[in-house]
Amino acid sequence: MKNRVLILDFGSQYTKLIARRIREIGVYCEIFPFNAKVEKIRKFDPGALVLSGGPSSVYAPRAPRISSEILQLNVPILGICYGMQLLAHLAGMRVTPAKEREFGLAHLSVCDESRLLQGVRTPTPVWMSHGDKIAQLPKDFHITATTDNTEMATIESDTRRMYGVQFHPEVVHTVAGRRILENFVLSISGLKADWNMGDFIQESIVRVRHRVGAGRIILGLSGGVDSTVLAMLLQKAVGERLIPVFVDTGLLRKNEFSDLMTRFRDGLGLKVHGIDASEIFLKRLKRVRSPERKRKIIGRTFIDVFSGIENTVGRVDFFAQGTLYPDVIESVSVNGPAAKIKSHHNVGGLPETLNWQLVEPFRELFKDEVRRIGRELGLEEAWIQRHPFPGPGLAVRIIGAVTRERVRRLQEADAILIRELHRRGIYNDIWQAFTVLLPIRSVGVMGDVRTYENVAVLRMVRSVDGMTADCYPADHEFLVATANQIVNEVKGINRVAYDLTSKPPGTIEWE
Repeated sequence: MKNRVLILDFGSQYTKLIARRIREIGVYCEIFPFNAKVEKIRKFDPGALVLSGGPSSVYAPRAPRISSEILQLNVPILGICYGMQLLAHLAGMRVTPAKEREFGLAHLSVCDESRLLQGVRTPTPVWMSHGDKIAQLPKDFHITATTDNTEMATIESDTRRMYGVQFHPEVVHTVAGRRILENFVLSISGLKADWNMGDFIQESIVRVRHRVGAGRIILGLSGGVDSTVLAMLLQKAVGERLIPVFVDTGLLRKNEFSDLMTRFRDGLGLKVHGIDASEIFLKRLKRVRSPERKRKIIGRTFIDVFSGIENTVGRVDFFAQGTLYPDVIESVSVNGPAAKIKSHHNVGGLPETLNWQLVEPFRELFKDEVRRIGRELGLEEAWIQRHPFPGPGLAVRIIGAVTRERVRRLQEADAILIRELHRRGIYNDIWQAFTVLLPIRSVGVMGDVRTYENVAVLRMVRSVDGMTADCYPADHEFLVATANQIVNEVKGINRVAYDLTSKPPGTIEWE
């Protein structure tokens, strides 16, 4: 057996998060769909197996299942949420609907000797998300932890080398989650922490060179950390055959196109082709209010703009973009029966009209991993710490119709927020901060004159990976001062609110 973990995906929104946590521990892992052939799993030769959570019930007629042969691979198995219930179901025990569903924070109390929970304080906060329960303890298992609503929150069988947790150890809300995964991967499974992002960089360079050969790659730069780090990686891989392109959609932050073109060329030494396509983007978005239509229109327009680049630079064979896994899992189920959250303009492949092949080296990564790659490649911290910016730009921060005037209004307000964060030295404490422009107007009084203008919303969150997020506990004086500046300096906005919503239940972006 090899020193790596295999995760079988049953459709959880957090499956990739399990992989990321295990890689953080230093052990390589991959994800296969739940219905992967046993022969493929044997060929992968994992040293441990993880069964992910998922939205199904194991007793449902079309619930995702695995072959009982997988349980005979003679490797430790950890079942998470649905995975735990599936282990019990395959062991012949009943899984039934719970009287009280459990979603969100719960407190786990260790009640018996446990290898999985070794070193975990009791009680400890964990993140629950389930509506079913195991009605009978499987043979050879014993209960090692409970919550107020779940008798079998953790079950273990050293004899069978099977372990189950009803909660999600992979999310940051489970305080001892990393310790639990370390116990399973390092202690119980006996694997070694010998994988790091430096290995990923070298492996990616080799894979890109092998795939691209003597071909040329267009890279769509956005100014964000993902595409910037990808540019550095591809430059190492293919050198002059990389063609970076930065498109002004008219939906960027204030002055961002000109500022970033200078930084790309002078700071990073990239030979960037700049294209002003703001007119066509804004024209196609005219009167479009649906966020899904906005994303799809923007995606198609990007392709149209990029398809004309060969008239300037000559033949191109590949198209690269900095797609991350959170984009993928919110758009479509990749490996399992996951629920779609929203479309992303950079997910779903290229149209058949283009003869380019897609290159997405970061498709399996989370943003904090990309930042680590950037540091490994020597990218300045100012680039690495840039807050995420959506591919569709301000179009998904303008609720309702997009016009030049509304874009200008939002750019001005957003610039004030970001300026204040830098001035107060708290920009790097925040995962993402931005302003949203609402399509509603409110009555105000300015200079003894009645106003009837737009409402802006400030959004600031803390996160590790973008999969879950909490509202940033902003200082009241800072919020008041920033709101006053926006109302006083930005014509067309007379009211400012602060978004307190976490993710879940909300998303970080509004659209």
